[in-house]
Amino acid sequence: MGEPLMSTYRRLPVTFARGEGVWLWDTAGRRYLDALSGIAVCGLGHAHPAIREALCDQAGRLIHTSNLYRIAEQETLGRELTRLAGMDRVFLANSGAEANEAAIKLARLRAHQQGIKDPAILVAEGSFHGRTLATLSATGNRKVQAGFEPLVQGFVRVPYGDLEAVTKAAAHRPNLVAVMVEPLQGEGGIQIPPDDYLPQLRDLCDRHGWLLILDEIQSGMGRTGRLFAHQHSGIQPDVMTLAKGLGNGVPIGACLARGAAAEVLGPGTHGSTFGGNPLACRAALAVLETLRTQDLIDQARDMGAYLLAGLREALAGLDGVCEIRGRGLMLGIELDRPCAVLVERALAEGLLINVTADRVIRLLPPLIIERPEADQIIETLAALIQRFTREG
Repeated sequence: MGEPLMSTYRRLPVTFARGEGVWLWDTAGRRYLDALSGIAVCGLGHAHPAIREALCDQAGRLIHTSNLYRIAEQETLGRELTRLAGMDRVFLANSGAEANEAAIKLARLRAHQQGIKDPAILVAEGSFHGRTLATLSATGNRKVQAGFEPLVQGFVRVPYGDLEAVTKAAAHRPNLVAVMVEPLQGEGGIQIPPDDYLPQLRDLCDRHGWLLILDEIQSGMGRTGRLFAHQHSGIQPDVMTLAKGLGNGVPIGACLARGAAAEVLGPGTHGSTFGGNPLACRAALAVLETLRTQDLIDQARDMGAYLLAGLREALAGLDGVCEIRGRGLMLGIELDRPCAVLVERALAEGLLINVTADRVIRLLPPLIIERPEADQIIETLAALIQRFTREG
């Protein structure tokens, strides 16, 4: 019998059997330092006791009832998320793509309620918003879209971080109703926009009556040294999406909204069978409580700065290294050539990394990482990159 799984992934030749903290062990018992966190998901690391206890307790009482009924854990999580985010309401889903679908539907429905027949949402080149038809249409990566045409219409694309391009689009697109961007791009190669980018987008949205939608799926939940990455800019979105680190591995997504945007979706306009079930909500509540009580957001800020400084020092002056950038524990090392081969080479050295945008080594270690593990990342990566760049 052949392989039972559809070949949608190019999987690495390793199977993990267990994890603890920042470490994973494969089926042969070999240990690996996880500098990827399941792609920014396991911010608390693996097998965190608070998550384990919450899941075991909830699984022993009630896992699912559906959204036909009130769910106490969902209401508790909703109150906590909206309080922390300064938002008014939240829709709970199962993933980041679903959270972004909710945001796109919300923006379109609001526009139709205002009498705008063909609403358009402004999005950015290099962005990644998901793999459903609407979210891959919004994504600024042709590789994700190829073969799935016709794409969903209604998206206007401009370069990321380019405020002048947004202003020009506003002048030629009277049907624009929202701007949807990541506070910093993850899949796009850890791209950090100018400091005035989000504040000026906020100002443009206010002047034109657009919604500002921020995709915080990768950058949220403490990863950048603030609970939400947009807090570095001192602005507030109208709509914000979360997932990944929200459940520390348990599938959950959230679409939060404030003001008039929070009242757009009503009964029958959107829904989810599994979204916000008791088990997922308990996991998310445990994540929020742990982030607060263990000061992990400050730790992410400090350890991110430590890693950034250490990598810059270790790779200083090395030909082939274009830039080392990051915010908190969301870091990228951009080389002057494609470097996907480094993923398997790092694996052979017991280090889990990722390469995105063809030539950016992406690091997303757990928020619980400490200096000895950070030093190991710096030492291992520096040696790998030095050998790789010498190859020509």
